[in-house]
Amino acid sequence: MSKRHIVSVLVQNQPGVLVRVASMFSRREFNIDSLSVGVTQSPEYSRMTVVIHGDKAVISQMVKQLEKLLEVVAVQLLEADSAVYRGMTLLKVKAEESNRLDILKIAEIFRAKVVDVQKATLIFEITGDDEKIDAFTRLLSPYGILETIRTGLIGLERGDHTIYQQREERDYYGEDVL
Repeated sequence: MSKRHIVSVLVQNQPGVLVRVASMFSRREFNIDSLSVGVTQSPEYSRMTVVIHGDKAVISQMVKQLEKLLEVVAVQLLEADSAVYRGMTLLKVKAEESNRLDILKIAEIFRAKVVDVQKATLIFEITGDDEKIDAFTRLLSPYGILETIRTGLIGLERGDHTIYQQREERDYYGEDVL
């Protein structure tokens, strides 16, 4: 039975890696439902989150193929019962009893949401522009950021004009234009 799988791939942050990874999916006829890529807290690495459908055997084969790519550092299947899925940016921060309140106050100022609480860690979801997210990250760095994943910015045009209308306006560009 085909089910949704979320795959986290840590790759070297260099030109062409996204194309090589996406090409691997294409060559094996995987349809990518969602793909998010962002630089990690270590600038030499990017982290890709890929949502695909398939049975266990197909997904296992796909993971093996990913692991063969030279630029791939690690591949991890994220299970629903042990992961948090959000858009924009997720940050996992060390949070001991002695500093947890300070961390929560910083999060409140930035309107970050607490999405997971454990004995020694907190996971925050934050949305906004790069400057806001970078400032939040800088303020949390002294406490110990364990992991981050950033999806990048997404956007919609204001008002009632939509991208669908823009597409319709361009429909007249056909093969017979010139």
